[in-house]
Parts: sequence; C-alpha cells; structure tokens
Amino acid sequence: MPQPVIRLARADEYDEVARVWMESWVSTGLEDASNFLLAKLRARVPMEVEKGWSLYVADVNGRLAAMLAMHLPDRYLDQLFVAPEYQGNGLGRRLLAFTRQHLPDEIWLRCVRENEKAWRWYEREGFVFEKEQVEPMTGFVMKYYRWKKSN
Repeated sequence: MPQPVIRLARADEYDEVARVWMESWVSTGLEDASNFLLAKLRARVPMEVEKGWSLYVADVNGRLAAMLAMHLPDRYLDQLFVAPEYQGNGLGRRLLAFTRQHLPDEIWLRCVRENEKAWRWYEREGFVFEKEQVEPMTGFVMKYYRWKKSN
C-alpha cells in the first residue's frame, strides 16, 4: 500500500468521509450498512465540524482510506475509522501517532463496549480505562479512556 497522506478534510469530501466512517463502523458487526445510516453520518460530519471538529483524512492516491476527528480544546479523540480495505496495515497506528502530535500531553476518547477489537487496541496503545456510561443518543454503553504522557 502506498503511504497515505494525512491532511485536513475538504468540505467537498464530507460525503466520502461519511462513507468511510459507515463502512468502517459496519465492519465491526455492530450495525448494518443502510441508506439511513449513511444519511445520518452525512448530516453529522458538517455539523460536527461546525461544532469544533478538526477533521483529517488519510488520502491514498486520491482515495480516502480513513477519517480522524479531534476536539483539540477538549483533548478529545472523537473518531478514528479506517476503511475496511485499509485495515491491518498500520494506518490506525499512524493516525494515533498523528493525534499524539496534536495532543501531546493527554488524550480522552470513548469506544462502544461491544467494539472489543477497538478498545483492546487502545489499551495496547497505552490508554487507561476510566469508566463506562450509556450514551443516551445511541443506547450504546461507552467505555471512556484516557492516555497521559508519562514523564
């Protein structure tokens, strides 16, 4: 796989960002792909950018391989999703390293409890479990994690 370029997402790419997000989310087995889900994510991307997301993509020769959304003032990694065809090649780890460049001292995130592959990966990457809580909007139980730079 050619090295992806991590860059800010452009507004004209938001629909494609939503597609990558949906395909990656669906690959967890927690939800099925649908026009409804895609429409929901397409509506959410610009809304979240307006509310403060720093939205990045991993671009492989003009094709979006992943999306990364952070709320920098809150030290919050909101979304990190790699398209299924690019999973398993270290792209998630590169995006996490990129996140640590922007949030070098502390990072908070949350992950759906049933997405065991994801939260176990974050634990291997040094994130520490803080708490579990139901997300009222989705009904999913979320696991909250924190990474703090060690001195």
